[in-house]
Amino acid sequence: MEEKKVNGQSEENDGLEKRTMKQWSKLRGENSWTMFKVMAEFVDGFEILNTIGPCISIFGSARTKPGTYYYDLAVSVASRLTEEGYGVITGGGPGIMEAGNRGAWMKNGTSVGLNIDLPFEQHHNPFIAPAHNLKHRYFFVRKVMFVKYAQGFVVMPGGFGTLDELFEVLTLVQTKKISPVPIVLMGKEFWQGLRTWFKEIMLERHHNINAEDLDLFLITDDPEEAVQHINQFYAGHTEQLSPNFEL
Repeated sequence: MEEKKVNGQSEENDGLEKRTMKQWSKLRGENSWTMFKVMAEFVDGFEILNTIGPCISIFGSARTKPGTYYYDLAVSVASRLTEEGYGVITGGGPGIMEAGNRGAWMKNGTSVGLNIDLPFEQHHNPFIAPAHNLKHRYFFVRKVMFVKYAQGFVVMPGGFGTLDELFEVLTLVQTKKISPVPIVLMGKEFWQGLRTWFKEIMLERHHNINAEDLDLFLITDDPEEAVQHINQFYAGHTEQLSPNFEL
């Protein structure tokens, strides 16, 4: 019987044949050059967004239609944030993204769109300043831009993409990879069930989060409460109004 070392420990080999491990079916040579495309996308984003000043990122569904309750709510929130001196960053597309940019545009504020190449749904909306209309190939680069240059987040109802963006931010704050920032979830009927699941299942049943993690975000239907929450967070702490340089 053959003996081999695994992590410094002796382990007996019962004479079994060596496993045949799976191999890549095809490895493209151009994959080695992807890093340069990624670097170029970061450089372009940093050069533009370094100049825009403190912003709030607004997340939400591309499928929300103009004239609906949450579209109009996103316009109202973005307009109020602009009146308070914040720029607005969205994903640059239709739906809630358009509503956020529209609200900033209506008040002559900073309106930024971080577009992404998608086979459906995504096209840039007309309420983005041309100089602030960025185009992304990679989701992960786009997510860095959303977080690095935002001093807060307003999350409207959405689908998997919206949840992905929300959980990215919650994880970064919870693990202290970025400075604490205000996070507002707009729409009690949409978000309250998720918070209940966090509390009853994740916290109380499985102990996978801490009780204070439930305080990382505010759920509201009121644009004024959302804006006040963000303003109160930064009251007397204007030095925190800077990009998240850890990213």
